[in-house]
Amino acid sequence: MEIQYNVLTQIVALMCVFGLGMCFALLGSIGVKLMPRLNIDQSKFGTMISAFMFTCLLASLLMGVVVDKVGFKPVAVFGFIATAACIFILAYGKTFKSCLVPCLLLGFGAMALNTAGNTLIPSILYKGENPAAASNMGNVFFGLGLFLTPLVVSFLFKKVSYEKAVAALGVIVLLPVIVAVLAIYPAASAGFAIGDAVALLKEPVVLMAALALFCYISLESSFCNWLAPYGKEVLSKDVEGDTSIFDAKGQQLLSVFAIAMMAGRFGASFIPVITKYGGWFIAGAAVIIAVIIIAMSLGKKCWLWILAALAGVAFAPCFPTIVGVTASKHPENFGSVFGIIFAIGLLGGVFVPKAIGKLAEGSSIQKSFKLLIPACVLLVVFAIILGGIKAVAAG
Repeated sequence: MEIQYNVLTQIVALMCVFGLGMCFALLGSIGVKLMPRLNIDQSKFGTMISAFMFTCLLASLLMGVVVDKVGFKPVAVFGFIATAACIFILAYGKTFKSCLVPCLLLGFGAMALNTAGNTLIPSILYKGENPAAASNMGNVFFGLGLFLTPLVVSFLFKKVSYEKAVAALGVIVLLPVIVAVLAIYPAASAGFAIGDAVALLKEPVVLMAALALFCYISLESSFCNWLAPYGKEVLSKDVEGDTSIFDAKGQQLLSVFAIAMMAGRFGASFIPVITKYGGWFIAGAAVIIAVIIIAMSLGKKCWLWILAALAGVAFAPCFPTIVGVTASKHPENFGSVFGIIFAIGLLGGVFVPKAIGKLAEGSSIQKSFKLLIPACVLLVVFAIILGGIKAVAAG
């Protein structure tokens, strides 16, 4: 059966993953200003990250059910509005508790955008013929959201108050609502049923994809949330007095990482064999990421920008290729599959960034990054196994 959609549908799908990129970059972008504003240390900031990621985990399961019941349009519209509302609340919060609440609620908006965008993209880009390439191309816009968020706040922090700078992000994420209302959507895939989770995880494709995403999201969420503070820490080392002059540099480091990721995903979308050999692409990227993390632990200031760019390129194909390879091997109920693998993957984002913050409290962010090496090693193993599993017969 032909899938019904129009150009507006494609725009909505791309804007959904763009908004998701903004969500994942939000705390990392404003962290250098937020921590002194709330008078909190790295450990409590890590708690805010974990709260957001944990709610994302729960919401990822819920949004699959909602899409199945009500379709893509209400989920996409809700995602834009809920995300914007949480950003507005976060902009004006002045205590740890008042900012923890929007961090929790932000997970629902983010996962609405994630579910709508990443389940639409493999079927409406490239005519559904190369899911991994389509997912890479679509997630260029995730990288764009990741790139623009720290860039925008870095610029605005110099011009306006903290409140107005952060609130501007809420306005940006709210704008696509009009397009979301007007678009034509295909019928939703079979939605995720929570009672079927155990059965789904018995499928080798689903299990390996979930474990691979657990490792990858551990890495990506740690970089998105700690790269800016890491950059400030390294650049301000041995500097006495006020170090706030390095806030913008840290935020710009995250932008370099994001734009490199965006470029890497754009390039990966033109590789015709990326779906067929996706496991090897992911494994190779994980090896490169491990080498970059080791280099980052040395903390040479002159390497920062190069390492951030290389990390972005290495991270680029991992998530969309895992999604695309899984879609190609398990196409008959991909809505359900995506819900469970992303939920399991988000466990990495719940625990690992928090662990980095806890270790950094008594040491440094630079040294705590070494916690990510085991995730790289495991990602190599799971990616190779995923790539070797035969496709599940459709129907």
